[in-house]
Amino acid sequence: MRAGGSGERTLAVDNGGKQGVAVPSAQNAELSLAQRVLVATFLVVGVWYLAWRPGTFNPDAMLFSAVVYGAELLGFSCAVLYLVMCWRLQRRTPLPVPASATVAVFVPTINESVDIVRRTLMSAQRMKHAHEVWLLDDGDRLEMHVLAEELGCRYLARIHNRHAKAGNLNNALKHTDAEFIAIFDADHAPAPTFLEETLGFFTDEKVAFVQTPQDFYNLDSFQHRLDRRDSLVWSEQSLFFRVIQAGKDRLNSAFFCGSCAVVRRKALDDIGGFATGSVTEDIHTSIKLHKRGWRSVYYAKSLAFGLAPSSAIPFLKQRLRWGQGAMQVWRQEGIVFTRGLSLGQRVSYLATVLAYFEGWQRAIFFLAPVVVLTTGVMPILSLDAAFLVRFVPYYVLTFWVFEEVARGYGRTLLTEQYTMMRFAVFITATFGFFLRKLRFVVTPKRMGVADATRQSLWPQYLVLGLNAMAIPVGLALFWKGGGLPTGALVANVLWASVTLGVAASALRFALRTSGSRRREYRFPLPIPLRVRAGRNVAIGLATDISPLGCRVVGAPVSSARGGDELTGELLLPNGPLPVRLIVRTLLADGDKVAPVALGCEFRWGLSDERNQLEMFLFGSDLQWRLNGFEDRVRTPLERVRDLLGGRRRPRRLARSGWSPVMYRRVNASHEAGIGFISSAEREGEARTIVSLGELPSNGRLYAEEVTPAGPRTVVGRVAREQVIETHSSPIYLYELTA
Repeated sequence: MRAGGSGERTLAVDNGGKQGVAVPSAQNAELSLAQRVLVATFLVVGVWYLAWRPGTFNPDAMLFSAVVYGAELLGFSCAVLYLVMCWRLQRRTPLPVPASATVAVFVPTINESVDIVRRTLMSAQRMKHAHEVWLLDDGDRLEMHVLAEELGCRYLARIHNRHAKAGNLNNALKHTDAEFIAIFDADHAPAPTFLEETLGFFTDEKVAFVQTPQDFYNLDSFQHRLDRRDSLVWSEQSLFFRVIQAGKDRLNSAFFCGSCAVVRRKALDDIGGFATGSVTEDIHTSIKLHKRGWRSVYYAKSLAFGLAPSSAIPFLKQRLRWGQGAMQVWRQEGIVFTRGLSLGQRVSYLATVLAYFEGWQRAIFFLAPVVVLTTGVMPILSLDAAFLVRFVPYYVLTFWVFEEVARGYGRTLLTEQYTMMRFAVFITATFGFFLRKLRFVVTPKRMGVADATRQSLWPQYLVLGLNAMAIPVGLALFWKGGGLPTGALVANVLWASVTLGVAASALRFALRTSGSRRREYRFPLPIPLRVRAGRNVAIGLATDISPLGCRVVGAPVSSARGGDELTGELLLPNGPLPVRLIVRTLLADGDKVAPVALGCEFRWGLSDERNQLEMFLFGSDLQWRLNGFEDRVRTPLERVRDLLGGRRRPRRLARSGWSPVMYRRVNASHEAGIGFISSAEREGEARTIVSLGELPSNGRLYAEEVTPAGPRTVVGRVAREQVIETHSSPIYLYELTA
């Protein structure tokens, strides 16, 4: 589930300008008076509508009527549980780290690549207060043993994989006496301050674990929607990690999510270690700890970044495992009538497990218009005024209240697409309550990714096809004088059309992501690049950068040709990094003959050089902060207030281009520094300058901006310093005003 930026031109955030974003912010932790009135109205209208609905059942189709009504009841029940959880969100402030705290960092792995694991281990080693880092290799691979020795980590392998990840972690507990255990999945690189910001919560002796969001750096994954034009990045898990977990925290029911967390050893000893017996040791461990009276803390600040599923198949396999695990935990531990849980915890856990039955509810809603249009049989007596006056307000309020209580992270249209993608695996997952072993059937490995995706998404194609077929059939029956009344026909054609549109959009996106062939994610970051050709030096920017290559813009582009080798330095915060680049492609703009950018491949010499770049790229929210990305939008009520108040939002930073800049403080005599500066759309407009070193606050700065048209002088005053921590060294952001 993610880090975010403020979206404002000055990159202001709610945590004093430090790394990451503290969510929820003060203004959306509590519902406003207008939002509370809206929620109360929804509840009243919902009870009014649903209490009246049984009287509308079609006596000639009682089973069909009851099934549709049951789906409506489930939806309302889940909505009420959601409102209880998210009525108010817990906000946390870091506390001082206990002086004597000892921390062992566990990084479990079984089949992840060496590159992925290496980044996580290097980041873990650079965390403050990390006393020992363990690589727990359930794959028992020689290359992992070599990697651990190379980096100076502790290595531990098992000769069997009993109890999967939980067994791996429990085995490691026998080899350390550390007071706290920090856990990161093999692809989750933590920030340098992770332990510094989480350990303080353990001053409360009853706190068993501190969980932080599971965020992801590959913003082009299947579960992300990236809108570069408006600097919006939304994830399918945004609502859970931005809102729901913070709401659960208020009820002392935040989940341990298996990664990006710190657990007290004494609490684990109290329950016999990490829970086994289910495919989701995280939620299972959580409920065992809560039943024993331990407390949990959710610190809603993104302090680690991992790798999200790149396409639909791994995404659905992951959601299926989560659902099956939730059912197994429900069966083994109980929720509603079990001992040891508070009322709030029962509500919270019940809301989680019931959410997987949403698959059945959505299947009913997806197929109901098909039944109505092709048979002429409706689940209600008539679509009259008495029905519409109750139905329309209830369903409008359902979506409106969802958006408000989601605090801008709901994004109904996108949520519905992912609901469409998940409904079949959620249905499958619910059988986990009765069956002990279920398998997710995937296509053969030899099949192409796109073909495999199509085969795996047959339920979505079925929904698409049935609704597409039902519309003309319903119209034909009406044309022949049979079928539905006019009003019912229009309503069901509209219903089927919406379902058809959601399915088509979801499938289109799934197929598009399945066609991705990139081996590495390209970070949308600018890094100053100094290219040397004999005695000549050209300053440019490396952008869209990964450990494999980058795009080069600026002065080095003009004389380059395909196959050329460029040598120089990437100017990282901790100093120049020597690089060799091979020009693979010349990138032009429209009909222009001259290239505007170069597509380059890195040729690394020493492994330490590549490691330095990876430490700069991974384990921080740098791409969010420099691009002004955010995953929150204005809620409907906020938009109304904006319109009534004539308020306009500032231009987002990501709309700016970047140029290299050589700067010198006015009256300073030392060597000029190199950084980059945002473009200005209007003369005199404030700009953002990013430097690799700290500048005096409120000082005058003389800079020379490197543009395709030649150098351009920029003079201004620096203000509003912000510091972005990376694993190499800090980066400094300033607002440059005239």
